[in-house]
Amino acid sequence: QVQLVQSGGGSVQAGGSLKLSCVASGLIDGEYCMGWFRQAPGKEREGVAYIRTHSLSPWYDDPAKGRFTIALDNAKNTLYLQMNRLNADDTAMYYCAAGLCGGRITDRNEYRYWGQGTQVTVSA
Repeated sequence: QVQLVQSGGGSVQAGGSLKLSCVASGLIDGEYCMGWFRQAPGKEREGVAYIRTHSLSPWYDDPAKGRFTIALDNAKNTLYLQMNRLNADDTAMYYCAAGLCGGRITDRNEYRYWGQGTQVTVSA
């Protein structure tokens, strides 16, 4: 049984930083794509950052480029998202996700397993 358990998040002022964590368990051998997504009230869930578990190649969507860093510690089965220079547009519920790499790493439908979500609130 695959589980993704998130921690981190919270409230911060604009310009501040937060770090999210996601501990994965139950993933069988193989290369997975792991990613962070977010969903603001009234908006669709959107991708933020992605990484492959074997190659550790990261990929970022435009809002995250230059400000966010995705990292994976395979020894700890833990995915991270370091978020710097946060602004009000980053306010959302953040989700980690995992799936067997098949199609596009940025495709939300490629991700079968999801964390419980953690709220990030940035005040101006």
